[in-house]
Parts: sequence; C-alpha cells; structure tokens
Amino acid sequence: MSRASIWQFLSFFVYLILQVVLMRHLVLFNTAFCFIYVAFLLFLPIETNTLVLMVLGFLLGFMIDIFYDSLGLHAATLVLVGFVRNFWLGRITPQGGYDAGEGPTLAANGFQWFLIYSLPIIFVHHFALFFIEAGGFGLPGYTFSKVFFSTIFTFSIILLMQYLLPGQRRS
Repeated sequence: MSRASIWQFLSFFVYLILQVVLMRHLVLFNTAFCFIYVAFLLFLPIETNTLVLMVLGFLLGFMIDIFYDSLGLHAATLVLVGFVRNFWLGRITPQGGYDAGEGPTLAANGFQWFLIYSLPIIFVHHFALFFIEAGGFGLPGYTFSKVFFSTIFTFSIILLMQYLLPGQRRS
C-alpha cells in the first residue's frame, strides 16, 4: 500500500470525525451550514475512477447519515458529487492537461482554477442536499438562501484548510 493510499484512507476518517464532531454544530444564523466532508471527494487524485468516487461517496455519506440520523440524505448527495466530479474535471481541463499523480488542490493548480473547480461542485452538493431535505420546492426562498450561504461557508472553510495545512501551500 502506497503512502498516498494510506493518507487517503486516513483522510476518510478525518473528514468523517471533523464533520460529526466539529462541523455539525457550526451553523451561522440558522442558514449557513458547513459540510466539510465533501472535500474528501474533491481532493482525491484526478485519475480516480467515477465508480470508485461514487462508492467512496456512498460509504462516507452513509457513515455521516448514521450520525445525523438523516436516512440516506448525505449518501445520495455524495454519490451525486462522485458522479459529477470527473465530468466537471473534464470540462475545465487546462490546455496542457493535468500532471500525473497530482491532486486537484489549490497548491497544484492555483486559486482561480480551484475556485472554478470546487465552487460548482459544492453548490451541486448543497443544492441537492437542501432540496431533498425540504422535500421539493415548497420553500424556495429559504432553501435557496441555505444553499447559497452554505456553499460560501463550506468553500471558505475548505479554502482556509488549503492555506493552513502543511504541504498544501503553493511553492
């Protein structure tokens, strides 16, 4: 087992624990929620197969659903993120392509690319999550505000993590 595989295995549990212990109670004005666990799928290597992403998304989402008592809500949205991620990476491929073995991180690709990569995926996750939670489009104003502010909040925390974690800084 390679060093990268061990780190990815450990990061699965780190994101799970961070979400369940810390981020679950981090809510701003009952509108902005932080779902840091989506970063687990965002930071997996670019070459990761879509099926592997969907299975890992289901496993992480299912574990979070156990702690949140949410009956598959997080599992469904992370499977969607796993499905959409490689499609989106293909659409925003730089002209020279991606470096083999590089992760889709801020350090490897720069701020503008990271913004274009992560913000739409986080938005798709939050859109699906809050509209499934609401049971449809019954309260569109409140649900859209939760989607918007939670997307900004989650992106800000993920961006902060990219700047603060060792080895993630741009050289």
